[in-house]
Amino acid sequence: MPASMCYKTSLYRNAFINALLRNSMSAGEWDLPPVPPYKPRCREVKILKSKSRQISVTAIFAALYAVGVVLLAPISFGVYQVRVADALLPLSIIFGMSAAAGLSLGCLIANIYGGLGITDIIGGALANFLACSIAYRIGRNGVIRRFLGCLAESITITVIVGGYLSLIFEVPIEIGLLGVFIGSIVAINVLGFALLEILYRSPIGKNWVKPKTTT
Repeated sequence: MPASMCYKTSLYRNAFINALLRNSMSAGEWDLPPVPPYKPRCREVKILKSKSRQISVTAIFAALYAVGVVLLAPISFGVYQVRVADALLPLSIIFGMSAAAGLSLGCLIANIYGGLGITDIIGGALANFLACSIAYRIGRNGVIRRFLGCLAESITITVIVGGYLSLIFEVPIEIGLLGVFIGSIVAINVLGFALLEILYRSPIGKNWVKPKTTT
């Protein structure tokens, strides 16, 4: 077969194939089924909302605690102290470990401002986190248990903070413990417990406390 004839045959064949392809595509034979839009599952949405809320609570408590300590710095540092910001610690019973993390972070920031050194910065933050964690596990059922949770916070803060403050200020251990204990009772068991009970019975508290929790 001459070369020119082969060339024409190839052109006709390609044109025929292209025509078939165009017809089949126009008829919808090659159309892919439509892909439905992605809809996140309910569980995924709940997880995202929960994480966002936890981060918000942590940030709010960290800011409130740090500002409270700095504004009342003259009575928030030293062997004898009444750290009014500690009144926020019992609220971890309502808001859980997110509040505990925020109060620990806020204490770390505030103690940097206090200038008593790395022992106070790390020790105070750990004391707050441990105290809030204990209270959260003790005080979730009943007003008596909530009060005991506050008392556990005061004791935890007294032992840890009072212990290392006696070393920092070089005073007898009993003076360090007594000074912090008195201030903790005022801030946590009086002011903090009152604030806890007010919020616990408010719409805010009812939205956070589990339904099975009773007073």
